[in-house]
Amino acid sequence: MDREDGSKSDGWRSVYGNEPAEDKISKEEQTTDTYDAVKGDDSGEGETAAATEPKAWTSVTKVHSALSGEWDSNASGLANGTDRSPSEAPNDRASAAVPARRRKPRVLLWSFLIAFGLVLTIMGGTLLYIWNGLRPPASSDTPVRVTIDKGMRASKVAKLLEQNGLVRNAVLFGGWMKLKDQGTRFQAGVYELTPGMTRDQIVTKLNQGKIVAAATIRFTIPEGFTVQQIADRLAKTVNVNKMAFLQAASDPSKWTGSVWTSHIPKDANLRIPLEGYLFPETYELRNGSTEADIMNRMLAELDKKLDQLPEDWQTTLQERGMSVHQLLTIASLVEREVVIDEERPIVASVIENRLKKRMPLQIDATIQYLLDKPKQKLSTEDLKVQSPYNTYLNAGLPPGPIATPSFKSIEAALFPADTKYLYYVTKKDGTKSHLFAVTYNQHQKNIQLSEKNVKK
Repeated sequence: MDREDGSKSDGWRSVYGNEPAEDKISKEEQTTDTYDAVKGDDSGEGETAAATEPKAWTSVTKVHSALSGEWDSNASGLANGTDRSPSEAPNDRASAAVPARRRKPRVLLWSFLIAFGLVLTIMGGTLLYIWNGLRPPASSDTPVRVTIDKGMRASKVAKLLEQNGLVRNAVLFGGWMKLKDQGTRFQAGVYELTPGMTRDQIVTKLNQGKIVAAATIRFTIPEGFTVQQIADRLAKTVNVNKMAFLQAASDPSKWTGSVWTSHIPKDANLRIPLEGYLFPETYELRNGSTEADIMNRMLAELDKKLDQLPEDWQTTLQERGMSVHQLLTIASLVEREVVIDEERPIVASVIENRLKKRMPLQIDATIQYLLDKPKQKLSTEDLKVQSPYNTYLNAGLPPGPIATPSFKSIEAALFPADTKYLYYVTKKDGTKSHLFAVTYNQHQKNIQLSEKNVKK
C-alpha cells in the first residue's frame, strides 16, 4: 500500500513474525490489521483516512466486533508466551461452532426418553391399580351373608360384594365379569361368602346357586282333611292365622297356584270353593310364608300330581263327560268312604253305576261334611238335613268335593272298576273293608253279616 507521504514500505509486518502479513492472513484479517494500524497511528493520518473512507470504517468496525473475541484470545496467548499464528484462528472458530450444532439431537433424545418414561410410569401405575383392585381382600374366618335378588344385574351384584368386603373394587370386578361373560347365570338366594375368596370361587358359587338353607316351616296335611281341618292344623303347627287362611280359600283372586282353579264353578251352593283342591302332602316352606303362600303351594302340588296321571287322562275325562271339578268331587267321596286302596276303584264303580241310574248316592260322608263335628254313627234326623250336599235327599253329585282326595282316590275316580255293584257296607270286624252287592236284598244280607262280625 502506498502511503500519502509517498514513501513505500516493504509491507506491514505481522506481530507473529517478519513474514509479510498478506501471505498469511485472509482478506478479512487484512482489513482488521488495517483497522488496528489506523487506530494505533499517533500522527492522526489514520483519522484522515477514516474520514475519507466511512464505508471502510464501518466494515472494519463490524469485523472488529465479530473477531474481538479472537483477538482477546490471541492477546492472552501472546501474554502467556504462546506463539499462535493468525492461520489458526479460523480453525478455532470452526471447532467452537461444532458443539452448538449437535445440541439439538441431544434435546430430542432427552425429550423422547422423558416421554417414554412417563408412558411406562402411567402403564405401570394402571396395571398396579388393576392388579390391586382385583386381588382378594384380606382373609377372614367370619362368613358374610349376601342376598342376590331375582333379576339383579351383575353391576349391582358387584357393588353388593364390595359393600360387604368381598371384593376390593366393584367397577373392576364388574369389568372382569363382563370380560369373562359372567353374571348372567347368577341364581337368586341368600349366600354365605368368606372374605379372601377368589373371583372364580365367588362366581362359581353364585352360578351353582349354593344358597344358605333358609329357616323353614314344615307341616303335613293328611288325606281326607277338609279346608276347615287344614286351617286348624296350620294354626297349631306353624302359627298360621286360621281366619286369614279361610278367607284366602274363599277369594279366587288369590288362587294363583293351580291352572284348574279357574274351572271351579261359580256356584252359590259351594260351602268353600277351594275344597278338594288343596292336595294332602308333607310341605316345607320358608319361614314367614303367608297364608296365601301356603295355600298356593298346596294348589301347585295338585297340578303336579295330576300331571303324573297317564298322558291321556284328560281325553278319558272328556269321554266320560266329566270335568276336573267333578273328578275331584268323586275322588273326595271315595277318600272319605274307603281306607283300603284295593277297594277304591270298586267304590268308585258303585258311584258311577248309581249316577248312571240316577239313584241317590246315599253316602254318609256327605252328611258328616255338613256337621260341625263328625259323629261315630249318624241318626235318622241327621239324614234329613236340608242341604245340596245331602246325598240321601238329592240325586247326583254334591256341589263340590267334601275333602282333599289322595292320588289313589283320584286314580280310582278316573279309572273305576268295571262292576255292577250298587251297594256296599262296612265290615265291622276291624278290617275296615267292605261287602259289596248288586241288589238291595243282597245288600241287606251283607248288613246282617256285618253285624254278626262285630269285633268285641
